[in-house]
Amino acid sequence: MTRTPVPTQAPQLGAGALLATADEAELIWQQCLFAFAEPAVDPAFGGLTRTWLDATSWVDVVPGWLSGADLVIAELVARLPWRQREVTMYQRRVLEPRLTSWWSPVGTTPEPLPVLEQARTALTRQYSLPFDSIGFNLYRDGRDSVAWHADRERYEHEDPVVAVLSTGSPRPFQLRPKTAHEDGVRRSRTWVLGQGDLLVMGGACQHDYEHCVPKAAVEGPRLSLVFRHHLGDGWVAGPGLPPQPA
Repeated sequence: MTRTPVPTQAPQLGAGALLATADEAELIWQQCLFAFAEPAVDPAFGGLTRTWLDATSWVDVVPGWLSGADLVIAELVARLPWRQREVTMYQRRVLEPRLTSWWSPVGTTPEPLPVLEQARTALTRQYSLPFDSIGFNLYRDGRDSVAWHADRERYEHEDPVVAVLSTGSPRPFQLRPKTAHEDGVRRSRTWVLGQGDLLVMGGACQHDYEHCVPKAAVEGPRLSLVFRHHLGDGWVAGPGLPPQPA
């Protein structure tokens, strides 16, 4: 089956369309974008619930923290420089089944959208940490995924806080302990995230737990925005590129 690409520009009219020119089609497309809600985050973090995974690891969830999420995903898919990394799976190098991009304040390039600065400011105030970089992960459809892993910040910080903002089609986000319980089972927890939902992992979560986004029976794209702290001083390869550690 041929993968349907994510649209990154205004749709073009085909033969027999009622509108006569591409300019008219572009006008309609822009009017549709203006119909979306103006993007904004909730600085009060209303509806936040904290789940303690154990005595030292926790997860915060704020449903619908970002309003106007449809416009955010449409704009970011079109604007960002996307790349597909190679990863090692089953002792061979393969293309990672998702696209990635990266932003940090190195240089003078501002955030791709003003609402992302608002999000960083709100997260910094809420968690008393300087969130200074954003990773973007685009899951083009349900066949894109990421395997079980823990974020590399655990090598840089004792207890890093990682904030994941999900836009687009809701997808399962799973967490499980790195070590099994006494019965030999590693039980996972699942949150279905999308359309502006925020999930924040904190405490010893990156040390003692791992997470994944499995394949799912969905057609639409999902874009996750991952906010990290203390990484704006060169832990990146350059504009649009993800962190150096693989």
